[in-house]
Amino acid sequence: MSNHTSERKYLEAARRIFTHLAETADANVSIRLWDGSYVPLGDNATEQWNISIKGPGVLGAILRRPTLENLLRQYASGNIDFNGGDLIDFYEVLRSRGSRTKGVSSGQIKKRLNKWYLLRQALPLLFAKDTDTEFMHRFRGDDSGRIQSARDEKSFIQFHYDLSNDFYRLFLDPEMQYSCGYFTSWEQDLEQAQQDKLDMICRKLRLQPGDRFLDIGCGWGGLLCHAVEHFKVIGHGVTLSQKQYDFALEKIERMGLADRITIELRDYREITGEYDKIASIGMYEHIGIANYSTYFKKLHTLLRDRGMLLNHGITRRAKQSQKKFARITPGRRFILKYIFPGSELDHIGHTLSKMEACGFEVHDVEAWREHYARTTELWCRRLEADKEKAIALVGAERYRMWIAYLAGVSYAFQDGSLRIFQTVATKHGRKGPSGMPPTREHLYVEGA
Repeated sequence: MSNHTSERKYLEAARRIFTHLAETADANVSIRLWDGSYVPLGDNATEQWNISIKGPGVLGAILRRPTLENLLRQYASGNIDFNGGDLIDFYEVLRSRGSRTKGVSSGQIKKRLNKWYLLRQALPLLFAKDTDTEFMHRFRGDDSGRIQSARDEKSFIQFHYDLSNDFYRLFLDPEMQYSCGYFTSWEQDLEQAQQDKLDMICRKLRLQPGDRFLDIGCGWGGLLCHAVEHFKVIGHGVTLSQKQYDFALEKIERMGLADRITIELRDYREITGEYDKIASIGMYEHIGIANYSTYFKKLHTLLRDRGMLLNHGITRRAKQSQKKFARITPGRRFILKYIFPGSELDHIGHTLSKMEACGFEVHDVEAWREHYARTTELWCRRLEADKEKAIALVGAERYRMWIAYLAGVSYAFQDGSLRIFQTVATKHGRKGPSGMPPTREHLYVEGA
């Protein structure tokens, strides 16, 4: 068969497949095939919002291995692209439906598809030459971290955080806060939301001048510097990221805070000393659920009696069974391989029971889910706005992985499959009062 004949067959097969999808999906986007032609996926679809496909081998690869990871790999490799606006806007358009399917779930749409018809039309494409989607940037070890003897915490952390400080600067705020902001209104800018977050953490911990304050997993040092500068504590931080450590040291020196802040490149299990207050912000997602007892017991030993802990971390919804909860979903598999190796998300109920079992009294649990949806949305838009700089720093492949990751996480928080909680607890060593105030007034009234 000639190349011209094969090409024509591939295009005809692709058009029939997408035309059938349009009959059931009624989406407001179009498919742009490799010859430049468009197939609308709904009655109101426009060519402005389109998914472009580089060649027949891309469809062949997806049909042979129809997984989320493969789809994301095709996107990261540039074989599939989303055009018309940034990825956040594109997903909004993609999720919106025409009048024929308004209010119809994606599961119902899937059931309406004639799968035998699609299979017959797909046959020519199954033999199209595959595209090369071998990635340079993936974690090479046990990315799930469930084999405890093989967990390499430093490698996990450095794979993610030592990517490039300049890369993170493109989308984070000036304080380099890589955790969700606290928005007093949804129109607030990211910089102010992150400042308000730092203040809220310090108020929740009731930081007082002279308090011995530990920031475990201190990142680029933003919270430490804020707490020392504005609340006059004595700060100590630990991180396993070399680039974060170097950045934080330079910042501490530049701000003239070296006499009140110390920082170590160290595993949390090796910390010694006694502290009045401990903050763990975006840290416990990295340690693995099986290690929670070790983690919370260590924090308990580091606190004085009635000392306070603020544990801030991402969670997932609980499931009907532990087996369902423990299953590694396709989206999570992608994140473990290419973004966050070794990470694991708990549900808040189990976390609280572990904290109590390790000697903590839980006082306050606050959900910040929509705050993180907004934060990751802004991060994604900021990174996409600096596309050329990002590609120069980390390459096109990794840039696109991160855009997909940030957009996906934003929608997971928006829709509710991901959650995030700030939990305030005290070390309950001896019996009696906790020492906590009777109301939450101190969180919102200055000086309360």
